[in-house]
Amino acid sequence: MVIGSTVAAQPVLAQSNPPCPGVSATAFVNWPQFHSDPCHTGYNPNEFILSPATVGNLVLDWLYTTGDIVWGSSPAVVNGVVYVGSHDGNLYALNARTGTLLWSYPTGSSQSSPAVVNGVVYIGSYYDYGLYALNAVTGTLLWKHNTGLRVDTSPAVANGAVYIALPDGTLRALNATTGALLWNYAVGETIASSPAVANGTVYFGTYSFGNVYALNAATGALLWTYDTNTTMFSSPAVVNGVLYVGGYDGNLWALNATTGAFLWKYQTQSEVYSSPAVANGVVYVGSFGYDSLSAVNATTGELLWKYWPGGDIVSSPAVANGVVYFGCRDGHLYALNAATGAFLWSFTIGRVDDSPAVANGMVYIGSFDHNLYAFHLPAQ
Repeated sequence: MVIGSTVAAQPVLAQSNPPCPGVSATAFVNWPQFHSDPCHTGYNPNEFILSPATVGNLVLDWLYTTGDIVWGSSPAVVNGVVYVGSHDGNLYALNARTGTLLWSYPTGSSQSSPAVVNGVVYIGSYYDYGLYALNAVTGTLLWKHNTGLRVDTSPAVANGAVYIALPDGTLRALNATTGALLWNYAVGETIASSPAVANGTVYFGTYSFGNVYALNAATGALLWTYDTNTTMFSSPAVVNGVLYVGGYDGNLWALNATTGAFLWKYQTQSEVYSSPAVANGVVYVGSFGYDSLSAVNATTGELLWKYWPGGDIVSSPAVANGVVYFGCRDGHLYALNAATGAFLWSFTIGRVDDSPAVANGMVYIGSFDHNLYAFHLPAQ
């Protein structure tokens, strides 16, 4: 492994309040949906077991082997259960501490990350064109919304609604309890980005022309658009009134979340597929090239440090208690000091494109080798 240049490192401060408005602090003991919360912060402010001082002692606790690659479906962790989809066509619910299978449900091949809110698991299907809602305890089907198209983005759940982006260029809002369609907004260009929801607004980027959209989350009315003029696979993160998103042109963009006004952009060396994580005034984003993980000042866009692990990063980083975690196409899961970028720990698990989940002193991540991995500290 190679450590890239370290620039103007800053301390990472503890934060007691959740950075996503409308989400209770207790919810952050868990990791309930893609990138932790509907704002996509990628941050768990209530993780206090793992830290820069202890994470180097992580060991493999268990792994669960599915029938195909775990790709596109990042795990969710809620109330002692971890949920993940596999390309073998199943959604799995496993005991988060032991890896014991609790139940599985055939949803069709899934590269959508599950969201678990109010006792319900929501997940999209790539092959049978459905968005599923299942009882989180039993796996019983509650409802299914037939989209007519593959679902390869992850649902965001907030304020009683489920938001899902579809490749035909539509963003749909469904009643989270019944699955009834609330509204549908068509942008006329392909969407590969998963929506984020913050302060009554839903945000997403587009694949075809690189536009960022902001819609009223209750009505679907257009609030603003911003043209980045590049392809977007990255999903936006919204923190403290700023939207952060990566582009295929290698830029990390920062826009005013209320108006869509340009604030700044940071140029990496290559394409950004990774969705940014934001914690304590720092934005962390993965990219291709020799500055694969960059830490940038969230206010100014100034580079703080960068780290090159020896491979491209598609994985969206996760941040908790002064540590940033990410998977790499070099076949490793990494943990770095979030303040300095210093290497703390790694483990060989095979190619990883998905985002890790960090909750209750454990780290979970899926891999191309068909496994879901769980790591914890050795028993004292």
